[in-house]
Amino acid sequence: MAPCQTLFQAQRRSLPGKLSHLKTKAKFGPSPSGRARPPVRPPQRRPPAGAAASRRAPEGRRWPTGPSCTSSQRDGSGGQLGQCAPGLSVNAPMEPGSSSTEKFYRIPKGKGPHSVGCTDLMTENAVEGSFLRLYYPSCSGTDNEEAPWIPDKEYYQGLSDFLNMYRVVGERLFQYYVGSVTCPAKSNAAFKLGEKYPLLIFSHGLGAFRTIYSAICIEMASQGFVVAAVEHRDESASATYYCKKKSISEPQEESTSGLEKEWIYYRKLKAGEEERCLRHKQVQQRAQECIKALNLILKINSGEEVTNVLNSNFDWNSVKDSIDTSRIAVMGHSFGGATVIESLSKEIRFRCGIALDAWMLPVGDDIYQNSVQQPLLFINSEKFQWADNILKMKKLSSNDTNKKMITIKGSVHQSFPDFTFVSGGLIGRFFKLKGEIDPNEAIDISNHASLAFLQKHLSLKKDFDQWDSLVDGIGPNVIPGTNIDLPPAEPE
Repeated sequence: MAPCQTLFQAQRRSLPGKLSHLKTKAKFGPSPSGRARPPVRPPQRRPPAGAAASRRAPEGRRWPTGPSCTSSQRDGSGGQLGQCAPGLSVNAPMEPGSSSTEKFYRIPKGKGPHSVGCTDLMTENAVEGSFLRLYYPSCSGTDNEEAPWIPDKEYYQGLSDFLNMYRVVGERLFQYYVGSVTCPAKSNAAFKLGEKYPLLIFSHGLGAFRTIYSAICIEMASQGFVVAAVEHRDESASATYYCKKKSISEPQEESTSGLEKEWIYYRKLKAGEEERCLRHKQVQQRAQECIKALNLILKINSGEEVTNVLNSNFDWNSVKDSIDTSRIAVMGHSFGGATVIESLSKEIRFRCGIALDAWMLPVGDDIYQNSVQQPLLFINSEKFQWADNILKMKKLSSNDTNKKMITIKGSVHQSFPDFTFVSGGLIGRFFKLKGEIDPNEAIDISNHASLAFLQKHLSLKKDFDQWDSLVDGIGPNVIPGTNIDLPPAEPE
């Protein structure tokens, strides 16, 4: 999953002079059948005077560097970029044809009965530890601020690397267009006690990271799930990090913790390297990271003490005895969809799985030999899938009524991550961040079908069965199976 590649190809036009000629790959997620995509060359426009320079950090605010460890990579600017006030999602520049000088776009709030909080958890001062963002039902009425959507500038640098852009250019673009985005979950809000919540482990796509599926994770949490969104360290994320001890020779002014962030960036394919081999190795690590996250949350639930090296002020003791350990599922998008399948094959405690627009290339051949016994729901977009990928899904789910496939009409691969909500209509549709369907309707269909599926296979006592028809592909803008023309089945 390349979360915003074409968005910034379009918005690169806001850069003056020769920088506007900078090219990035026109690849948007895994390319169907390996087909090359034509390069996108948007029309060049000169920005409004001082547009990029007008975004300054509000007085007294600094770019968040993390609560406990400093970064071992500096931006070289001598300063820190700003973060706008909570609740202001993104102040987007005018789109062509707009009658307004500003538009505001926002990641949708959860529609369930619970308020939602989120917090980050990292264990161990090593790459082998776990790193995740936890979304959870929270106490209402809290005055905690909304969490930053992209919490460190190094993620902008990683996205720039992933998109083949100069870092200085990419960081400027990301900061200008999405630098003020917050997700509608309260940072470190108090955990809501009194219930046992089912647990959902979420796996991000290629080039993504733990924070950019917040619309899905927040909706699940608002409906009564605890969601652990894993940040994978297999070099498939645009960027991630772990905290390590500072060497004695390094200055200690910025932090008293004695820790610093060691960044890991996306690894590109080497010349002549077979992609399937690399992705299969990565998906195996990803599955182990999902299982490790599961074990970590269950350890906290049992009352064992866990050290969070990020040292947030969230009370982890409040999670004790709040997880329903008999109701656990796994969910993911694109490469994360393949991770769902791999995780189900390795861990029987995952009672079911949901694969959003899954990319099947990384899945090993052994998985198709009855390795996945649990129920599995494929939710596909209309525009991304191709015959070979669909045939692999069908091979996995043949003759099993608990394995379902639906397709959301008018949707695209980017209808699942948050970038579809923070891009304007014209740019979003032209560069396939948005489909023909309204992004809010598309994510509602996906979330409602997921909730109905989870209710059935986790034996939940909720009202999610009102959306049972969606799981069968019945309803507005959804079809059963696939829209892709498949070759006739060969006789056995």
